Amino acid sequence: MTIETVVQRAAGLDIAKASLVACVRVPKPDGGWQVHKRKFATMSADLAALADWLTEHKVTRVGMESTSDYWRPVYYMLEDRFECWLLNARHMRAVPGRKTDMTDAEWICDLVAHGLVRPSLVPPPPIRRLRDLTRRRTILLGDRSREKQRMEKLLEDAGIKLSVVASDIFSKSGRAMLEALIAGERDPATLAELARGRLRVKIGALTEALAGRFAEHHAFLARMILAHIDAISAMLTELDARIDEELAPYRTQVELLTSVDGVDTRTAQVIIAEIGVDMSHFPTAAHLASWAGVCPGNNKTAGKAKTGHTRPGNRWLKSALGTAALGAIRRKDSYLRALFGRIARRRGGKRALAAVGHSQLVTIWHVLSTQTPYHDLGGDYFLRRDNPEHRRRRAIDQLQRLGFRVTLEPAA
Repeated sequence: MTIETVVQRAAGLDIAKASLVACVRVPKPDGGWQVHKRKFATMSADLAALADWLTEHKVTRVGMESTSDYWRPVYYMLEDRFECWLLNARHMRAVPGRKTDMTDAEWICDLVAHGLVRPSLVPPPPIRRLRDLTRRRTILLGDRSREKQRMEKLLEDAGIKLSVVASDIFSKSGRAMLEALIAGERDPATLAELARGRLRVKIGALTEALAGRFAEHHAFLARMILAHIDAISAMLTELDARIDEELAPYRTQVELLTSVDGVDTRTAQVIIAEIGVDMSHFPTAAHLASWAGVCPGNNKTAGKAKTGHTRPGNRWLKSALGTAALGAIRRKDSYLRALFGRIARRRGGKRALAAVGHSQLVTIWHVLSTQTPYHDLGGDYFLRRDNPEHRRRRAIDQLQRLGFRVTLEPAA
C-alpha cells in the first residue's frame, strides 16, 4: 500500500548547532521521486544560500525538528519565503538502527510530504518579542525572590530574628534596619526605633529580635545582596515599560482577560505572550488545554483506564494559570471557588487547583474567540444545576444516619 503524497515539493531539515542537513523531495518528469541532499553551515550567509537552494527546487513546505533553540535562526530566515513547519521530536521517531543526519533529514522530508505530522505553534514576531520579555521578567522575579531568601538566611546566621517579628523584611521598616546594620549600627533599641507604621507596636519584640552577632563579614555579604536586589528591581522596571510598549496593540485583549476571576494585568500579559490573541490556531478550547498541558492525559489499555498524568505542556503558561487559580478561589460566592470546593473535598487541593486552572484556560479561549468579557456563573451554580429534590433527600438521609430527627420548614 502506498501513502498519498500531499505536498509535491517538500524539504526536511535536520538541524544542529554548527550545521544542518537539508533534503528535498521533488517529482521526476517521467514519474517517481528524486531526492536531493546537501549540508549547510548555520551562519547567516549559509542560511541565505539554503533559502536560494530551496527556491531553485521550488519547495513549498519546509519541515524541521525542534532541536533545542538551534531551529530559531533557520526558521526565522525561511518563514517569509516558505511555509515552515516546526515539528515535535516525539512525533518523528525514525526506524531504529538507521540514525544519521542524512537519513533524519530524509525521514523528516517524507513525513512532511505525506502529511503524517502536524506543525507546532510558532507565534508571529510581535508575540515572540512579547514572549521573550515576559519570560525574562519571570526569570528576574525568581532571581530576586532567591536573593531575598539568601538575605533571610544570612540574618539567621548572624542571630538576627527580624523575619520572626516582621512579615516582610524588605518593607520600608525592614529595609531601613538592614541598611543601618550594614552601615555599622549594632544597638538593638536604635535599630528597632526605625520601625514605621503598624510595626511600631512591636518595638519591644523588634529590640529582642535585632540583638545578635551581626559582624562586618555579614555586612559585606548583605551589602552585595541588597545591591543585587536593587539592580534586579531596576531591570524589572525597565522591562515593565518595554512590555507595556509591546502590548499597546493588545490593550483590548488585556482588558478582556482581566475580567476573568484571578487574572490580573501581569498574568494577562503572560497569557497573551504564550498563546497569542488569534484563537484560530486552536480549533476548540480542548485543543488549547491539551497544548498547554493542563488537562489529564488519556491512558487506556485492554479496556482499563490508568492514571492519566498531565503532559509537560507550556511551563510558563501553567505557572501563570497556577497563580491565577490561587487568586480566583479567594473570591467568595464565585463559580471557580465553588468548583475548587467541589473537587477538593473528593480529590484534594492540588487536583482542585489544576481543575480551576483548566477551567480558566477554557474561559480564556472563549473570551478571546468571542471578544466578550467573562460572566461569572455564581457560587450557587452547582446547587442550581443539580436536582433540588435529590439534594434534599440526600441531606436528610445523611442527618438521619447520624442520629438526628429532621424537620424541614420552608424559608420565608
